[in-house]
Amino acid sequence: MKIAIVGTGYVGLVSGTCFAETGITVTCVDIDKEKISMLENGQVPIYEPGLSEMIKRNVDSERLFFSNSLKDSLANVDIVFIAVGTPPDEDGSADLKYVLAVAREIGQTINDYILVVTKSTVPVGTSNKVYDEIQRELNHRGVDIPFDVSSNPEFLKEGDAIVDFMKPDRIVVGVDNYRARKLMERLYHAFIIQNHPVEFMDIASAEMTKYAANAMLATRISFMNDIANLCELVGADIDEVKRGIGSDSRIGKAFLNAGCGYGGSCFPKDVKALIKIGKENNNKLEVLEAVERVNNRQKHILFNKIFTRFNKDIEGKCFGIWGLSFKPRTDDMREAPSLVLIESLLAKGSRVKVYDPVAIDEAKRILGDRVEYAENMYSALTDCDALVLVTEWQEFKVPKFTYIERELNQKLIFDGRNIYDKGQMEEFGFEYYSIGRK
Repeated sequence: MKIAIVGTGYVGLVSGTCFAETGITVTCVDIDKEKISMLENGQVPIYEPGLSEMIKRNVDSERLFFSNSLKDSLANVDIVFIAVGTPPDEDGSADLKYVLAVAREIGQTINDYILVVTKSTVPVGTSNKVYDEIQRELNHRGVDIPFDVSSNPEFLKEGDAIVDFMKPDRIVVGVDNYRARKLMERLYHAFIIQNHPVEFMDIASAEMTKYAANAMLATRISFMNDIANLCELVGADIDEVKRGIGSDSRIGKAFLNAGCGYGGSCFPKDVKALIKIGKENNNKLEVLEAVERVNNRQKHILFNKIFTRFNKDIEGKCFGIWGLSFKPRTDDMREAPSLVLIESLLAKGSRVKVYDPVAIDEAKRILGDRVEYAENMYSALTDCDALVLVTEWQEFKVPKFTYIERELNQKLIFDGRNIYDKGQMEEFGFEYYSIGRK
């Protein structure tokens, strides 16, 4: 089986590489010539553990190819995936210009039957727009070439994307006819025979499932952060509350950690897009509007604690920040809580020193020379007035506290992810602030 995937961003590159790993011949297509050149030379433009090795293995096995030409890549292909970006527009809606541009080029190019699959995160009804764009181009060419459109949303967590793809909780496929379904069954044959659940449904439901899944997870995060802030006021402990409610099988333990807010390329964008879809259909999504408000507020929680602790006078103070990416195991800083904190500290005249295991280059691109960059986690604390932990990278979880004490001007820690034990911090003599704990 041969497929093409248009877009070599996070979704397209991971998906294409993993499909190749199952034995399918894959061509990843992108108009960015520099990116394709990098990939052809063994360089990977995104950070994802294990991806570089998997790309090399499948390139060497001649199952994975890269191209700048969609026209050349569609020859003898059974399925073409659209996996380009859908950035938020000014009103919060998903911008479909890249998706529809690919659809038009497919319509200008195909000469035989093909199944067109949207893997980009798109609003309900996008597959109909993709179909119309392709058909319009075929009509313009004066040809009658059959094709189908399907939806196959991705559910990849940055940092664990390969495991998520190869051992999925579920595979969601939206189809509207038998031929498209059989092609998708062939595509996912390696997963079906291993009893991974493939959920076939109508196309609109598949498109909605992606948004609903991310919105549900974002809701859990904002709910727990809201409860955590209340816990501080009433003398409760969010860790105990989490343990108490997480033991309920109807609730479960996942996504119950309190912290300084969610970020990344998916949750903020998809919540905004779903709110916009609701407004367009005269159905206000009040819960999700609250989820977004709570998250935006929560991104200020660390700064507020710092500002209060220093009696609203932090001019000239220096703060060492551990963790810049929106979550561990990625260099993605889109909508990251660290950026809100850093901008707030700088606005009040503070100095900021930062360290992250993989996101330093991305931070330099975003922040420039407005902050100081450290070579390791401990040098980020030298002559600082406090350690502020923002991203819970594994190497931060059991640090050498004697080194922290040695570097800091005072034994002061603000923990935005609740990764340290309160009793141990007291035993070590640190003044310690966390989220939702006594």
